[in-house]
Amino acid sequence: MQRRYRPGMTQAPLIDPFARAITYLRVSVTDRCDFRCTYCMSEHMQFLPKKELLTLEELERLCTAFVRLGVRKLRITGGEPLVRRNIMSFFEGMSQHLGHGLEELTLTTNGSQLDRFAAPLAEAGVRRINVSLDTLDPEKFREITRWGTLDKVLRGIDAARDAGMRVKINTVALKGFNEDELFDLTEWCAREDMDLTFIEVMPMGDMGDGTDGTLRLDQYWPLRDLRGRLATRYTLTDLDHRTGGPARYVRMEETGQQIGFITPLTHNFCESCNRVRVTCTGQLFMCLGQDDMADLRAPLRTSTADAPLEDAIRAAIARKPKGHDFDYSRQKVEGRMSRHMSHTGG
Repeated sequence: MQRRYRPGMTQAPLIDPFARAITYLRVSVTDRCDFRCTYCMSEHMQFLPKKELLTLEELERLCTAFVRLGVRKLRITGGEPLVRRNIMSFFEGMSQHLGHGLEELTLTTNGSQLDRFAAPLAEAGVRRINVSLDTLDPEKFREITRWGTLDKVLRGIDAARDAGMRVKINTVALKGFNEDELFDLTEWCAREDMDLTFIEVMPMGDMGDGTDGTLRLDQYWPLRDLRGRLATRYTLTDLDHRTGGPARYVRMEETGQQIGFITPLTHNFCESCNRVRVTCTGQLFMCLGQDDMADLRAPLRTSTADAPLEDAIRAAIARKPKGHDFDYSRQKVEGRMSRHMSHTGG
């Protein structure tokens, strides 16, 4: 018999082989982006044909199944999610689950489209967003994004805050690129009352010249070193605060702001992993740093019943590994992924 979702109706929760409950789903709605960030994708990307992408209706049905199976936090990613045509219809559909199983609907964005989407996103129940921003220097911003304009992103951030959304800045720590902006970025976020999270660059996609990852290795700035540099100017207090993601947080006592650190290399966060990722083609990756995945597009398209889709999700979670293998030690890259970050979702 076909299963249909009713608000508040849930199935047995998703528990992986290591007794971790899966409550956080990150969904890429497109592999396309209006930037070409050097650590995320190639300048001349070959994007997927439209027929391979899940429709917005399929994405809504898939996400609804995850909510029914215990997902409480849904983050929409890309590529850049706001370049997907009619994307607000998806947000409006998913907003109906807020308060009925889903506790948070949010997104990660490069900010380029926020000036026109901030208000409707807030109306759809989005209360906080993450904006990826690696520099406050307009020329360096153009260099790292290849196509982006800093002023447009800053206008988008202002629009989001005017709409009542809490903004968190995500900054990829890049040795030799934004080291000299560490305090400028931190103090700007403090003045603007925005939280800030630093992320270690990950060995995924185009690694540089050759196959040894030389360029990406040269970019790698361990966050233990970044944190040590912050501690020369500020008093950092470790916090127990968690937002459902992998970041570990400190409070900077002099400013009162919260700083997060996402460290997939120097200190992986696998022991408490509650996340899985779905690509815009319906591939479910149980771990960002592993190639194993499950195809959810087939059960979505071969049956209008929900049972095959739910069964495929449960079978995949039963294969979720204990952790990933990213490693920059010994001056080479271990555990690298050939797929671009934009394919899996940020």
